[in-house]
Amino acid sequence: MASANTYPGASFSLDPYHVSREFGFILPKPLEKLPPYYQPWMDIALHVPELVQSHELRSHINKMPLLSTKFLQKHRELRLAHLALSMMTMGYVWQEGENNTIQTLPHNLAVPFWEVSQHLGLPPILTHADAVLANWRKKDPEMPFNMENLELLVSLPGGDSVRGFFLVTLLVELAAVPALKSIPVVINGVRCSDTEAVARGLENISQSIQDMTDALKLMHVYVEPSVFYGIMRIYLSGWKDNPGMPKGLVYEGVQTEPMEYSGGSAAQSSLLHCFDELLEVKHEEKSSSFLTRMRNYMPPAHKQLIQDISSQPSLRRFVHQQASEHLNQAYHFCVSKLLALRSYHINVVSRFITVPAARARQLREQSQNLDGETISRAPTALEERGTGGSGIMIFLKTVRDQTKDTLLPEMSKEAKHPG
Repeated sequence: MASANTYPGASFSLDPYHVSREFGFILPKPLEKLPPYYQPWMDIALHVPELVQSHELRSHINKMPLLSTKFLQKHRELRLAHLALSMMTMGYVWQEGENNTIQTLPHNLAVPFWEVSQHLGLPPILTHADAVLANWRKKDPEMPFNMENLELLVSLPGGDSVRGFFLVTLLVELAAVPALKSIPVVINGVRCSDTEAVARGLENISQSIQDMTDALKLMHVYVEPSVFYGIMRIYLSGWKDNPGMPKGLVYEGVQTEPMEYSGGSAAQSSLLHCFDELLEVKHEEKSSSFLTRMRNYMPPAHKQLIQDISSQPSLRRFVHQQASEHLNQAYHFCVSKLLALRSYHINVVSRFITVPAARARQLREQSQNLDGETISRAPTALEERGTGGSGIMIFLKTVRDQTKDTLLPEMSKEAKHPG
């Protein structure tokens, strides 16, 4: 159904899209407990790292009762259930690494996971909406929203680096809130030809994107590259475009044929999709198809927001028509900040994936004793790919270069690759 934002004359607003004015796409105050009936799920979900380490997670899940989902009535209950079931699923599939994966998810996990997913409009696999947006609590409700005062609700193997990875990503999402709130300002300014309002909105978005880049830098403080690559990464991997599970996964009791779903990816965050649609960053076919597919891993209301932004009057055409130096500079600066964020993300990926992958290959080729090397535990099938299934460096550089192509022609001569 079309939202009010698609009708001419209506003011564009974030209200229909489950976007919080305080938290943006982040789920405000996620539940920490499910109704007592679902305690068998939580008893396992809260101990996935220990049960994987002791190789007991699969046996615990196999003995788990089949529970009905009919007592999950509220959105936050469904989100916590999806988070718990998805963490159990990732641990179950990858407990023994890439060489002893399973072909079938047992019905007592697969059926409720499928039903909860259908209610939420999310796929039955761990997504960014689970692991980041709905997986946090403040230790002290009165203290600030920062790393010292945040902790995860449910975790995966990898210790403090798992906490760091998900919570730093959460802080990137939080830094984007002023930008999200400025998107309607820009769209409504274009609609009523208010050049100054559009310029101010773009300047606010630029500052927010800079704050996102600054938050992303905390990855280097809170996440150990060898732990991310050697331990964590396989548990974020899916069963689509993954040589480790070429046939996908059978969800027992749902259907007899295997199903394929992509693992977690930064492309599942709705943020950059919104900015791309607003600024009219055009992606070539291969990267565009992957990004479009990742929208199916977002909460439906957030996916609808991206779609509705794309159907608004052209910001880029408005900038050209107004011939305002202030507006030109504001648009150019905004694209430049988005370009800088994508360039910095490439640096992060290089440190956490490309460099450890090269080290792991080197160790294997030298036939060295790998027992003491954390990175040697990483799946070889994913060395050149992201957990979402993309050929990661080629993809990221292509998207970065397409962002650069969005710079205004008369100003792009001054642009340099940031970072």
